[in-house]
Amino acid sequence: MAVFSRKPKATKLQSLEELDPMLRSGKPVLLDFMQVGCSPCKVMDGIVNELAVEYGDSAHIVKVDVGKVPGAAQAFKVRSTPTFVLLGRAPAKQSKKARQRAAKQGGPSRNKSGQITPRWRTTGLVKKDALRGVLESNGAVRG
Repeated sequence: MAVFSRKPKATKLQSLEELDPMLRSGKPVLLDFMQVGCSPCKVMDGIVNELAVEYGDSAHIVKVDVGKVPGAAQAFKVRSTPTFVLLGRAPAKQSKKARQRAAKQGGPSRNKSGQITPRWRTTGLVKKDALRGVLESNGAVRG
């Protein structure tokens, strides 16, 4: 028996292609765009890891180092760090046409050019309760 057990941490994204299976799962995906030398990013690092433990399999909590993942900052128009973006399916209250459109697409909504449109976005330090609220309003459940 190990004296110290490792807690699960947020997934570290290596490339944008790794997002596709997460989006297809239907679970909310919280992206934390960060940099290594950023002081606010270091503050949010612990909070993001706590969220990964709390929500386990009901949501994908992902860290994206904008210096190591090529094209990530441009794809999501990140201008400063930390930036949080939530991707996921729309809530259950939708019109019939919207539900049919989402079923055809099989994932999050996309704009005319095929880019994924975020459900929620913010920049800077964010309270843990605010991140919890956004995750839970998009279908995540604390375990």
